[in-house]
Amino acid sequence: MLRISDISYSIAGRPLFEGASAVIPEGHKVGLIGANGTGKTTLFKLIRRELVLEGGSISLPTKARIGGVAQEVPASSTSLLDTVLAADTERAELMADDSTDPSRIAEIQTRLADIDAWSAEARAATILKGLGFDDAEQLKPCSDFSGGWRMRVALAAVLFSQPDLLLLDEPTNYLDLEGALWLEAYLAKYPHTVIIISHDRGLLNRAVGAILHLEERQLTYYSGPYDQFARQRAERRAVQAAMAKKQQARREHMQSFVDRFKAKASKAKQAQSRLKMIEKMDMIAAPEEAAKRVFTFPEPEELSPPIINIEGGTTGYGDTVILSKLNLRIDQDDRIALLGKNGQGKSTLSKLLSDRLPLMSGKATRSTKLRIGYFAQHQVDELHIDETPLQHLQSLRPGVMQSKLRATLAGFGLGPDQADTAVGRLSGGQKARLSLLLATIDAPHLLILDEPTNHLDIESREALVEALTAYTGAVILVSHDMHLLGLVADRLWLVSNGTVQPYDEDLEAYRKMLLSVDKPAKPAKAEAPKAKRPSREKVLELRAEARKSEARVDKLNEMRDKLAKKLADPALYDDSKKGEAEVWQKKYAEVMNALDRAEAMWMAALEKLEGADAV
Repeated sequence: MLRISDISYSIAGRPLFEGASAVIPEGHKVGLIGANGTGKTTLFKLIRRELVLEGGSISLPTKARIGGVAQEVPASSTSLLDTVLAADTERAELMADDSTDPSRIAEIQTRLADIDAWSAEARAATILKGLGFDDAEQLKPCSDFSGGWRMRVALAAVLFSQPDLLLLDEPTNYLDLEGALWLEAYLAKYPHTVIIISHDRGLLNRAVGAILHLEERQLTYYSGPYDQFARQRAERRAVQAAMAKKQQARREHMQSFVDRFKAKASKAKQAQSRLKMIEKMDMIAAPEEAAKRVFTFPEPEELSPPIINIEGGTTGYGDTVILSKLNLRIDQDDRIALLGKNGQGKSTLSKLLSDRLPLMSGKATRSTKLRIGYFAQHQVDELHIDETPLQHLQSLRPGVMQSKLRATLAGFGLGPDQADTAVGRLSGGQKARLSLLLATIDAPHLLILDEPTNHLDIESREALVEALTAYTGAVILVSHDMHLLGLVADRLWLVSNGTVQPYDEDLEAYRKMLLSVDKPAKPAKAEAPKAKRPSREKVLELRAEARKSEARVDKLNEMRDKLAKKLADPALYDDSKKGEAEVWQKKYAEVMNALDRAEAMWMAALEKLEGADAV
């Protein structure tokens, strides 16, 4: 259990917590939310004892391990798989122990069996694969990958180590849609306590069972996912507002009496009595409305359709073809989401559409007046950190009056204070707003957005949805935020197998497809006919298969226990039996692999049986 008791903490004289308290039960999955700059990341640092509290206390069970992703893994020559395996320090230390003492060796082997060390490579590989690394990439050195990809490795490492308290700060910011969906499913089944800082509504609805809200320097715990929290908070604020209004009316009534009769001798005592009541009244504060997050995209003039048309197109880099057989049409009123697993060519397609990559063959026609706006996360990192947002605009619009430029910045939620603050001192969300402004300042007819919601809080994401809905140009979206995709996109393109095709199902079907190993890459266009009820003989056959699979699992569990007992025998490690221990260790690993396969077959058999019974 994590207990936060009456904590206080300030940064540069600005209080972030004042008597804040919360209790996180063991094993719960909690989403930590709040506006940007309220102190969510600071709370993580306080929990990890990286910062010292000014008051109060934070307590955890003795010897509880805390894990999180602080920074990317170094660009070393160590492979991704070995980097992740090294995160389990106990296993690494036991494997490196070269003791010759038979008792110590037996102790090591027993402990390795207890922590399931022999399946560690398979578990680590599964996590890496879920985060977007194929089998070949897992064996490559960390130095072969960019910083964003090494952040994924760092995430894989902490997930593999399975700390008792897992602290994740915006983990989906460096994941694509497929990785984000995998993480959702993984965290929902994580065996220990998890606290996630996130503004991703999908993650907060599917991966957590409670919300910890940081607001007005206080922590409030809500049971249930994000949508339930939003309803509960709205109801709570409505009640608070009504009570405050009622109290204010009562105060005004009493004050009116005082003002009318305080000079009258006959009413003086009554006036004084009411005045004392007013002074003693504990006023209920009306809930403050959050500052309106806004985006205001300029409207482009209308162009004749299509604005882009590609026939038989092929593109790639140098002589390497990435995408072929492209037959694509984009009109100005299109809202298109690009789907597809990492490495399939979504970025390549975005570059082609934004005229950053030429066609190798085929025909492409574009409107002669077409203007394209392009936003990608790397552009946020390319802002001039020593310049203010106002200076960025002045460089692009040297002849425009400063008041007009400030109004433009305000249209993207960058007020007077932010306009004159160096970019390096702005929050991640404010930098993203500035980059979006720069991408749309020329009123593009086509806006290509690659992960636009990174670093934006929930209110800002909702504002972005509103702005894109009102925007009169075409939109191409690449995002892990399924809430955004669902509200904005009305067309889905699947980038897969070296080409691009319309995806005729919806996003929920795509999510289910990604999470299911049994479904094909492309869904069937026609609705499958209703399955016939299987015969009695078929049901009996499925039951027999399930019993057989269960028996196989039981037998392998029995073999595993016998081998573990054998490996725990100190006599096995005598010099006279040199090499015999390795043989038994190999047999143990083989049995564990067989057990994994047998359990998978058993679960598959049970699913088939359940499916037959359900028809």
